[in-house]
Amino acid sequence: MPDEKDKPEQPAADAPGVVVPAETSGTPPPSAIPDAGEAAGADAEKAAMVEQAKSRVAAVKDSLAQKPPADAKAPSPGAPAGAPKPPVKKKEEGPKPVDASNDPLVKKLKTKFDGAILEASTFLNQTSINVSRDRIVELCTFLRDSEELRFNYLSDLTCVHYPMRADAPLEVVYNLYSIPRNERLRLKVSLAEGASVESVTGVWPTANWMEREVFDLFGVTFTNHPDLRRILLPPDWEGHPLRKEYPLEFIENAWTQRHLPEMTDVQREQLDQRRAYGLEILSVPQERMMREILQNGKEVMPKDK
Repeated sequence: MPDEKDKPEQPAADAPGVVVPAETSGTPPPSAIPDAGEAAGADAEKAAMVEQAKSRVAAVKDSLAQKPPADAKAPSPGAPAGAPKPPVKKKEEGPKPVDASNDPLVKKLKTKFDGAILEASTFLNQTSINVSRDRIVELCTFLRDSEELRFNYLSDLTCVHYPMRADAPLEVVYNLYSIPRNERLRLKVSLAEGASVESVTGVWPTANWMEREVFDLFGVTFTNHPDLRRILLPPDWEGHPLRKEYPLEFIENAWTQRHLPEMTDVQREQLDQRRAYGLEILSVPQERMMREILQNGKEVMPKDK
């Protein structure tokens, strides 16, 4: 029978610097964890800090476990309400066009030109007026010569293509500016497919090249224009590139087949490779130059070998 002296000595609970072990399972109570600042030795202090961290993690887990699940029913009216949820901030909507029928300028134009003003709107302090196409020159002349209005500068003339509008897919836009009054005005003329509008070059000579550009890229015809012909593309080019149905990628069309020389399969492959890597500009003069270089047997990019 072993002697009692061989039994391990149990440490006293009230001995200084001695920690009474808690149960083997669970987190030890805070009373059993010595403060980090006590002179319990380096190892005891480190163990105490670890146990404190464990107790904080366990407290957080307990608080999360006490929260009701997401599909829980709302509390009864008599039950104490929890913390109110912050209101959901609605997405701010951008500005929208508003009706400008009561604008003084619009009223004056409606009185002066009965039936010529179709509708008017204001967007970001910019007034836009839809005008009948057969009275656009008369209206522009009045806006330029009026001592009160004096819209003496045509800042821009462009076009917009709306393919979903079956009755009037094209819309010519006139941006006017009054230099003395520092005021802008936008006029719009809707056109059906194949319809024309009278030129305003007699009102503002600067409209000459602007109308030629709209004719070239949109296909709008301006009657009484002094020199209506293409300004960016060759005269016999087919199609209008700024229309929505025009293809975005490069295609071989009838013009290239008529005017550019034929290429061999090897030259075509070289050109396709360079075009895929974006190594050349895909405009007509550069295409022709590329074909001439390849046909003359010159190396375009020697480092490609």
